[in-house]
Amino acid sequence: MERYVALAMNHIIGRACGRLRRPTFFDIDQTYPQLHELTRNFPVIREEFERVLAHGGRLPAYHELDPKYGNAEPPRPNNQLGTKLTVPEPHWNVFMLYLLGHKPERNRSLCPETCRLLERIPNLMQAFFSILEPRRSIALHVGPYLGYIRYHLGLRVPENDPPMFLVNSKPYVWREGQAMLFDDSWPHEVINHCDELRAVLIVDVLRPLPVVPQLLNKAALFGFAANTYGRSVMRRMERSEAAVPFGGG
Repeated sequence: MERYVALAMNHIIGRACGRLRRPTFFDIDQTYPQLHELTRNFPVIREEFERVLAHGGRLPAYHELDPKYGNAEPPRPNNQLGTKLTVPEPHWNVFMLYLLGHKPERNRSLCPETCRLLERIPNLMQAFFSILEPRRSIALHVGPYLGYIRYHLGLRVPENDPPMFLVNSKPYVWREGQAMLFDDSWPHEVINHCDELRAVLIVDVLRPLPVVPQLLNKAALFGFAANTYGRSVMRRMERSEAAVPFGGG
């Protein structure tokens, strides 16, 4: 059922956002100026991220929370469902802060100021720290749903040979304290040859849409997906934390 709802909504949203003519990158000033509040508070967010690492808790791999990234299908150019991540990415870890109304309190207790800042962002869908280990790349893949766009804030980025991010064949290089906004329903990948950890804050916000498609988008996400996808991710996160106690080795 979840798949068919996404298919139907991708068709509706695709018509509203220009399908294959939709942008790859967005101007934050014009699209979501409220996101600048996160960028301005980079030092606070970076400090809380470092606290998470120092705490020593287990950080689940992305595919542990969202199994489609380990059991995926080839991209479908018309509806953008699917991905080329055909094997799990065990060196791509996440620390979840918010997902479709779900607020993991144990995680959020380590990042109170970051979470306070996130509460000010309109149309927030998801927020998490994304951590990539040294010399680990992420294979070409696409986001499964057209109803959101994605913000990245560089938190820890190696100065020497930083990772390359390719979105729709367009390159971007992260810098600490710098942000960008893009459409992750386009094919994208990370090419990483550096010897240090790369970390970014990822924030998903609703794609700007006309009134009727946006109302349907909100209903699909905060009504349907929050009670299916959102709950399943939270359950997997709790099981992952139970396997290695938070704060343990």
